[in-house]
Amino acid sequence: MTFEVTILGCGAATPTSKHAPTAQVVNVHDKLFLVDCGEGTQMQLRRNKIKFQKIQHIFISHLHGDHYLGLVGLISSLHLLGKKSDLHIYGPAALNDLIQLNLKVSQTYLEYELHFHPIETDEKMRIYEDRTMEVYTFPLKHRIPCYGYQFVEKEKSPKVRKDVIKEFDLQPSQILALKKGVSVEALGKTITTEFACFPKEVSKSYSFCSDTMYWETLVPFIEKSTMLYHESTFLESEKLRAKQTFHSTAKQAATIAQKAEVEKLVIGHYSSRYNNDEDFLTEAKTVFENVQLANEGLTFKV
Repeated sequence: MTFEVTILGCGAATPTSKHAPTAQVVNVHDKLFLVDCGEGTQMQLRRNKIKFQKIQHIFISHLHGDHYLGLVGLISSLHLLGKKSDLHIYGPAALNDLIQLNLKVSQTYLEYELHFHPIETDEKMRIYEDRTMEVYTFPLKHRIPCYGYQFVEKEKSPKVRKDVIKEFDLQPSQILALKKGVSVEALGKTITTEFACFPKEVSKSYSFCSDTMYWETLVPFIEKSTMLYHESTFLESEKLRAKQTFHSTAKQAATIAQKAEVEKLVIGHYSSRYNNDEDFLTEAKTVFENVQLANEGLTFKV
């Protein structure tokens, strides 16, 4: 089943011709979730041939412009495109004031229901759930309230082998029981889950952390993630600047990944002061080997 992340923007506060502000689409089992919505996100969605209408949930990390200034435009475009289904937005409470003010002064009356879910927490908490996955939020350490997000697949049921179903003429109720780990009787034999089923697929998780300074309190929130996106605004040569602005260096991002024992790290949110993104990769790999650079248009499989 699909579980992947497409990068729409991975630059820091100032948009450049090289990188757009933060935004990415998380595809979990063909459900699309937008994480952050910096300026120009609509154009990035079009460039990557991602259908606006498939996005029903938007998660905003914090209220610095490079993470939300594209949101009102997207809300308006969805209205103009004839959206009828509900849209859910999650983020700091003040974001709703910004949205409602823009709608009011532009006299925009949406044709769809907009549901706002305010976030204010100092611990990890679940904010969304459906049949196959959950979304959690947790605090980050930034200059203003800022939140990370984690997308987690629910535990998967094992698949029953077709040859076993045919050989023992298993009925739907028996197949369901085997998936739940319950043995069944068929043709005078006891059929166990271990015998009848393929090994259960391992559930995966993706954690998004931007923006944040180096903060080890974060580690248990993202521990054992299959893939982690962690901001790396600066290189170690600007470590003091990173601390002053509540951001991280590439080496610090890699250190968090190492301590959290994640499988794969993706770094981004590069400051426009640097010309060569590869320097971030080189620095991060001194601490954590399985690192990749974010870039607009790249899709990472979780």
